[in-house]
Amino acid sequence: MSIIEIRNVTKDYGNTKALSDISLTFEPNKIYGLLGRNGAGKTTLLNLMTNKIFPNQGNITIDGDIVLENDKALNNIFYMVEKNMYPENLKVKEIFRWTKEFYPLFDAEYANALAKKFELNVNKKVKSLSTGYTSIFKAIIALASNANIIIFDEPVLGLDANHRSMFYKEVISNYSENPKTIIISTHLIEEVETVLEEVIIIKEGKLIVKKPVEELLASAYMISGEASKVDEYLRGKNYIEEDVMGKFKSVTVMDNINHKNEALAKELNLDFSKAELQKLFISLTN
Repeated sequence: MSIIEIRNVTKDYGNTKALSDISLTFEPNKIYGLLGRNGAGKTTLLNLMTNKIFPNQGNITIDGDIVLENDKALNNIFYMVEKNMYPENLKVKEIFRWTKEFYPLFDAEYANALAKKFELNVNKKVKSLSTGYTSIFKAIIALASNANIIIFDEPVLGLDANHRSMFYKEVISNYSENPKTIIISTHLIEEVETVLEEVIIIKEGKLIVKKPVEELLASAYMISGEASKVDEYLRGKNYIEEDVMGKFKSVTVMDNINHKNEALAKELNLDFSKAELQKLFISLTN
């Protein structure tokens, strides 16, 4: 088990404050979604956690050990970065062999099984892989690393819908068989929602949300039906995203469902449904 603690971390790039006094804890054996708009500070946070850059203030620990220049702490983490960092002239199967040298628990048999499942040719050189298959190749190494903490930064870049679905299912399968801390940083919130247990949202370098997904979704709901009746229902209520199609309207309401709301919706012949994480994210980060 590995607990990641981030305490009062600030990171500046000249006059730009990428992260501002961030404090949070990643508990063991959970799947986290790290969400934020472009430039929010997500990748900066991940690079700090993996000692690729250093904070101006604060510290980051894994199981109490400061990660700064600490190979022992960093050996617990596998970080799949968006950019390809592997030698392009090596074959996929050669990278698998070399990964074992750096991650002794790397499961080559599992990696080859995943390559077969995703139809990745292990005899191809890295430089000859398409964008999608480069993502698959990197994701396979991450999943087979057997690290206690696996970080995915935009893991489905270039993948078609079928391969994205396969990836999400494999993450859940891998986690179920061998629980670990998994952090997924992505813009495809609608797709990844069902995979995540907890969500962390960063806005302009500041932490604004850290909640279990179900708890966050329970703080809102969607109401839909004839537009004029939806408008009547919304009087005095705090709501966000509106979708209108002809006379039909669907709106996300920032409130809990209660008996009074249920009675009014029934009277107006409106339907309740679960809030969507992506729409809540858009509202919270606007």
